[in-house]
Amino acid sequence: MKVLVVLAFVATAAARPNLGFQADAADVSDAQKQHDINFLLHKIYGEIRDPNLKGKADSFDPEADLSHYSDSGEAVHKLIRDLKDHRLLEQNHWFSLLSPRQRHEALMLFDVLIRCKDWDTFVSNAAYFRQRMNEGEFVYALYVAVIHSPLAEHVVLPPLYEVAPHLFTNSEDIEAAYRAKQTQTPGKFQSSFTGTKKNPEQRVAYFGEDIGMNTHHVTWHMEFPFWWQDEYSHHLDRKGESFFWVHHHLAVRFDAERLSNYLDPVDELHWEKPIVQGFAPHTTYKYGGQFPSRPDNVNFEDVDGVARIRDLLIVESRIRDAIAHGYIIDKQGNRIDIMNERGIDILGDIIESSMYSPNVQYYGALHNTAHIVLGRQADPHGKYALPPGVLEHFETATRDPSFFRLHKYMDNIFKEHKDSLPPYSKEELTFTGVNVENLSVDGELETFFEDYEYSLINAVDDTEEIADVEISTYVPRLNHKDFAYNIEVTNNNGKEVLTTVRIFAWPHRDNNGIEYTFDEGRWNAIELDKFWVKLSPGSNHIVRKSSESAVTVPDVPSFDTLFKKAEAALGGGDAGLTEFESATGIPNRFLLPKGNEQGLEFDLVVAVTDGEADAAVEGLHDNTDFIHYGSHGKYPDNRPHGYPLDRKVPDDRVFEVLPNFKHIQVKVFNHGEHIHHH
Repeated sequence: MKVLVVLAFVATAAARPNLGFQADAADVSDAQKQHDINFLLHKIYGEIRDPNLKGKADSFDPEADLSHYSDSGEAVHKLIRDLKDHRLLEQNHWFSLLSPRQRHEALMLFDVLIRCKDWDTFVSNAAYFRQRMNEGEFVYALYVAVIHSPLAEHVVLPPLYEVAPHLFTNSEDIEAAYRAKQTQTPGKFQSSFTGTKKNPEQRVAYFGEDIGMNTHHVTWHMEFPFWWQDEYSHHLDRKGESFFWVHHHLAVRFDAERLSNYLDPVDELHWEKPIVQGFAPHTTYKYGGQFPSRPDNVNFEDVDGVARIRDLLIVESRIRDAIAHGYIIDKQGNRIDIMNERGIDILGDIIESSMYSPNVQYYGALHNTAHIVLGRQADPHGKYALPPGVLEHFETATRDPSFFRLHKYMDNIFKEHKDSLPPYSKEELTFTGVNVENLSVDGELETFFEDYEYSLINAVDDTEEIADVEISTYVPRLNHKDFAYNIEVTNNNGKEVLTTVRIFAWPHRDNNGIEYTFDEGRWNAIELDKFWVKLSPGSNHIVRKSSESAVTVPDVPSFDTLFKKAEAALGGGDAGLTEFESATGIPNRFLLPKGNEQGLEFDLVVAVTDGEADAAVEGLHDNTDFIHYGSHGKYPDNRPHGYPLDRKVPDDRVFEVLPNFKHIQVKVFNHGEHIHHH
């Protein structure tokens, strides 16, 4: 019996395309780049604290030497003209990506940064515009540029909840932080979730309000922005399908957390029915007042200047019509067939909608418009001049329980399409000569809560004269004990074969204790892992640790850690930050749903499929430094996301007799444990 080396997706983004960039003049080290980005994002409402960057901000002339831009300075002329004409949003004002003018300004800066050919030009522009543009626009543009520019390939972005703590932290804790700074008393404040025990939704607030879950959601939207156009630099592979998949996962994971807490799965939202769940965010903009609240049982109203409810219904029916027909109509009036495995990608582009939508005039922008309409229900006619609601920022959207109801609504439209495709046959699913003999789990599947601390230094006003004091907050976050999957596989092909191992789990029963059918279960399946492995002839024993999951990423290092590691590496060491370069997956601590005291039953399945047939890129098993949802290069797995559980299963016997498939029941426990670290 041989123990195998598993070839995994390692969580880093693949190399960015080279867009004719010059080697940096003095070949700037990754540590120097990390140092620069740390300082550019620290204390964004105050002065830049690095003398070198501050010097650039004061004296740099973006238009002086246009040979440093790949577009001969076109983007920089545009932005400077608007700056000189005082057309840009002032500083000390809220920013929302879903506001067309504010988005336009942030993207003008992104356009300048993505055209910079060398690091010095990149960082000089960033410093220059940081002093002159709205802080929210600046942070957004810089984040997206660092994610997509080849110059910043190895830079780790600091956690957004430390850059802009107001979006993630309850007002009470922010006030406590201000008091601590004023009285120069260091403080650690315990943060709690919104609401009280009288609100059953409170039981799952640990999911929607988790700072890491918020970061995952906003990061995904930065990796795959709806406004992206390929002329910025490269094509984002399977963006529409990825939009479906990542939001499908938020929905099914949220339902699994609900079942863990004795709540029914969420119902979909609908435009003609009341929004049952109200929401009081308990968060405040740094500038712009409190985030608006919404009472229970509000009926949808048209939102002035954004959309009428009637328009959303029309757009929805056009999309569902296209699904029923099996094709969509592009701008020129041609049919595009969607009755195939790539149809979901086009549908995702249309529903979001992104710039990739083949016919935005006709199919509209259901998802983006819905976010604004739902976010504005507290002030639909602008009577009270309220700032945008939590749903109008990707950083904060999952805090509102109606986010998941909105996405359930869209997820059901995607399901309608997926269910219209022919089911996989036994022949298509069989991997000849490969048998999964046994599947088991090492260690009890057990979750617990633990306190997680993050800094609030950037929440408070700041001048160089008043020293910083340590101010932080700690908040309970879900985590799980380590476990591993044991998979025994026989390869009877007489030669080595490359395989893809796909692991999923779904809740065994609904909240009334009724077992889900295989077909209901598979749509609610959570993808736990996916990796490649070469099977030797004969029997193979695969051990895969929970910490190796390809769908998850570690917690983002704090500002403090990033500062320390960059400074240490400037002295010539290695910053040791490689594993944090992509933050696109869900936090590893959320790999398992919470479960409960009795042990929540899950169906755990593994499918071992043909790696050669699945591969979308050459040399898959050698070149695996590629995270699950990373936006660079081609997605390595040719199969649709969720394969082989992505299509309807009218007869579950098809799966139960597959030799390359194994299905067991497991229980996830939570014994009420809460670890305090202070």
